[in-house]
Amino acid sequence: MKFIQDIIKKPLITEKSMDMISERKYCFEVAKNATKPEIAKAVEAMFEGTKVASVNTINMKAKTKRVRYQAGKTAAWKKAIVTLTEDSKTIEFFEGMN
Repeated sequence: MKFIQDIIKKPLITEKSMDMISERKYCFEVAKNATKPEIAKAVEAMFEGTKVASVNTINMKAKTKRVRYQAGKTAAWKKAIVTLTEDSKTIEFFEGMN
């Protein structure tokens, strides 16, 4: 059994994600092995009063980075864009960000 904290790692705060809040879409970094139904249940459990309409996931590839003569890669991660229904409550965490 997975816990909510294992599925949703952190919210993503970027310009693009802040613009999507008006469309009732919220971005989160999630576990690599999390499925769409698990993400939807975790968001509804973590933020009471929310109802998830859809979940879109994107696997973000690792980027190559260099520091002087050493080359390496950043970690690969998974992003989830959660769309809420019209009659759902908004996620209060994002309210003060705009």
